[in-house]
Amino acid sequence: MKTVVTVTPNPALDQTVRVANLKLGEVNLAASLEFNAGGKGVNVAGCLADYGITTIATGLLGSEDAEAFAAMFTEKRIADRFVRIDGRPRINVKLVDTARNETTDINLATSQPTVADVAALEQRIAELAVPGRWFVMAGSLPPGVDVSFYRRVTRSLHAAGARVALDTSGTPLADMLGTAEAGDLPDLVKPNRAELEAALGRTLLDDDALIRAACELLERGIAYVVVSLGERGALGVTRADVESSTNATASATAYEGWRAAPLRVPVASTVGAGDALVAGLIASLVEARPWPELGRRATAFAAGKLARVGPHLPDHARLDALAAQVDIVSFSVAADSLCVTHHQAV
Repeated sequence: MKTVVTVTPNPALDQTVRVANLKLGEVNLAASLEFNAGGKGVNVAGCLADYGITTIATGLLGSEDAEAFAAMFTEKRIADRFVRIDGRPRINVKLVDTARNETTDINLATSQPTVADVAALEQRIAELAVPGRWFVMAGSLPPGVDVSFYRRVTRSLHAAGARVALDTSGTPLADMLGTAEAGDLPDLVKPNRAELEAALGRTLLDDDALIRAACELLERGIAYVVVSLGERGALGVTRADVESSTNATASATAYEGWRAAPLRVPVASTVGAGDALVAGLIASLVEARPWPELGRRATAFAAGKLARVGPHLPDHARLDALAAQVDIVSFSVAADSLCVTHHQAV
């Protein structure tokens, strides 16, 4: 099985408090409290490892109070290549209202790395670069890290023949998508709707607008664009293999995509569901699954994680059963008009 590397510059220790009918300004009786190593890339690593993919995790990790990270990496057999820095990991408090299926996040500030810390991380990533290896760069950047960090690392990884998936938001995403250099763009990008709108500077009112935005990014050099839509599922678009087309209708197709409906499953915590989706996409690419199957498998990953607090997945049999229930609609987009034609996937 191929190895995947996750990069988390700003990991977090997640404290998840579960309480029914949370009332702000009042005393609430909590049902449980859990501590989990977190941060988007760490969550992706946990899900990939549960699925059985050899995983290396790196990033910048405060050396104080990092026991939960060490325990998770040991339990899941994740290779720990984090650069240790002074201070402690940031703490994220997750208030999960089990009656309303709502999660309130309270994120605390993080330790600030030094210039030497960031340089050490870039060197660590370069040491792990192997042609064809997937790197998942995920989450926010800690204070003091230049906004171009992800773009700079992507350029270095592409020069080494590696592949890059990006899941971030705000100015790091805008910086990445705003570059004019194709080599600085990720191979896969997975924003949600609001993040993509902010990065592109325009409103995307419906699926057709999302598809057109995705096609624009594909034209610039990104291979896969997936937009997570929360309770509405997810949408993915890639370029069609025009050279292998055998008829006029197929040869006019420039892009192919899928629209995945979410599964209705019991929810223990919504935290990390998007990260599980990313893990499902990468696992499917490593396994060379057909494009619509990426949407099906990634949706199953997200649904499987919802029943658990922390970055954990069920076994393969459960994931296969969930994937079989996912409703996928595939579509094609014509090169000349960007007209969207929907059809039910087989």
